[in-house]
Amino acid sequence: MFTSILILIVVKALATIRISNIHFTRISAIVFLVSGLLILNVLYIEPINNGIGIFSGLFQITNISQSLELFLLIIGFIILIGWPLNDSNYSTDYSLIVLFSALGSSLLISSLDLISLYLSLELQSFGLYILSTLYKDSESSTKAGLKYFLLGGLSSCIILLGISIIYSNTGLTNLESIYIIISSTTVPYIIEGILLGLILIIIGLLFKISAAPLHNWSPDVYDEVPTIVTIWLTIIPKISLLILLLELYLQINIYSSIENIEISLLGWSSAGLDTNFLINLFNINSLTAVNGQGSTAMITIIKNIFLISSILSLIIGTVVGLAQNKIKRLLAYSTISHIGFMLLALSINTEQSLDSFLFYLIQYILTNLNIFLILLGISYLKFNNYNVVSLYKKNYKFSPLSFKFIDIKYISELNGLFISNPFLSICLAISLFSMAGVPPLIGFFSKQFVLYSALESGYYFISIIAIIVSVISASYYLKIIKVLYTNNTNNTNNIKKNNINDGHGSTELPLLASNSSGVAPSATTNIINNTNSNNEIILSQFHSLMISILSLFILLFILKPTLILNSTQVLSTTLFKL
Repeated sequence: MFTSILILIVVKALATIRISNIHFTRISAIVFLVSGLLILNVLYIEPINNGIGIFSGLFQITNISQSLELFLLIIGFIILIGWPLNDSNYSTDYSLIVLFSALGSSLLISSLDLISLYLSLELQSFGLYILSTLYKDSESSTKAGLKYFLLGGLSSCIILLGISIIYSNTGLTNLESIYIIISSTTVPYIIEGILLGLILIIIGLLFKISAAPLHNWSPDVYDEVPTIVTIWLTIIPKISLLILLLELYLQINIYSSIENIEISLLGWSSAGLDTNFLINLFNINSLTAVNGQGSTAMITIIKNIFLISSILSLIIGTVVGLAQNKIKRLLAYSTISHIGFMLLALSINTEQSLDSFLFYLIQYILTNLNIFLILLGISYLKFNNYNVVSLYKKNYKFSPLSFKFIDIKYISELNGLFISNPFLSICLAISLFSMAGVPPLIGFFSKQFVLYSALESGYYFISIIAIIVSVISASYYLKIIKVLYTNNTNNTNNIKKNNINDGHGSTELPLLASNSSGVAPSATTNIINNTNSNNEIILSQFHSLMISILSLFILLFILKPTLILNSTQVLSTTLFKL
């Protein structure tokens, strides 16, 4: 992927003719596919079962990290294919930005050092900041990008502060070495320093995944950026950051549960260091370090942070979501609520809870992706019906190079969608029912697995809260579904007028002059020809195919659940037995 980025930069700099957006998008999508195929080939290499350290231990490649990275690249490919191709407000630069962000996410999953962790995190984040301001002429998009940059920078500073505290107390940045010190040392100031640093790192990561009470930025940013960018913001970073939290918390638990750890001092001795000093410093009995007492308290504190954030995310994401009338703000609060379920599964830290965590993450990503692909398809439909056809009929002359696709902003804009497009309406209803946890859809089983593992581990109070908020959250999903199957003409007309005059990600069609001859520009005719007799824009075959496949997967999961369940069970077993 890095090689492809360098090639695309050179091509962009040296090309004598302008390369179209379509070509850059397709090339970037191919890069995702080729990277995924290379990862699939790497999975057959036997030594990576135990992990292979690369770049002097900055990264570690394992079957688990490669499997999750493959999943991330496939999702990235699907999102990139759904990107608008004929919107002039997107330049060819966004393909490079998407690749940079995806590269950061891939590196973050395999990071084994605090330095590589932070640099990968920033590589991912800077791409997201730029994507947020993709609509250069939109005031709301620029405001959202600036807000995201400032608050994202604040969370990065918190993470960097935690890293510096750990380094100042241990002199180490390698995560595996830090885990060993956590499990072996009894020196109070070292334990306290590592604990404080880890708390700051975890708080910064919770900020970036928009877990409550650090969630205030996400509804504003998700609502104000273009829908296609919202897809990337709400899916790709969540995969890498949640897997990083899983890795950190799990490794601390694993190393702390080891009763005796053999530590070879041959390397230190050969380097001329006093091994007796190390034995006295870390309270090592000969070559065996007894499990440090401070590690238990550290695990308890981190678990409590996850549990508190989980409870707040469940409550805030549900209660505040009830008052939303904007579709992307509602989905942002829905995401916060789902983050609460995943943090609950993560904090329990059993083999079954890890299985439910991975399963919940996969189903959430696929369901959320389907919802946003449908909203993007509705945007194409709305763009055609509300603007191009009406301007064509009114014989206006307009510039075809000034299009911005209309983003769906209000829930009421979905009014009567079933009448105009039953396919998208049914697929959206299936996805929303799954988000609500209605059986026998895949979302029901993901919540069931998390709640079952919580009840089995004795977390009765938070399980009751999770059940109550699941029932309450179903009401705002049903509110959207109700709008899909009702038709209020007056409300729809008002939405049309507001969107034409709205600079918030909507279509801006500067009307140059009335065309007295009644001849429309050729560009208009081409767009009209891409519609059917009902003035509905025809989605690309791949876009329609992905919506169909994802909807059928959500609907028919119960018929063939073994593929995804077996995969998550293998991953969770491997993680827990390391």
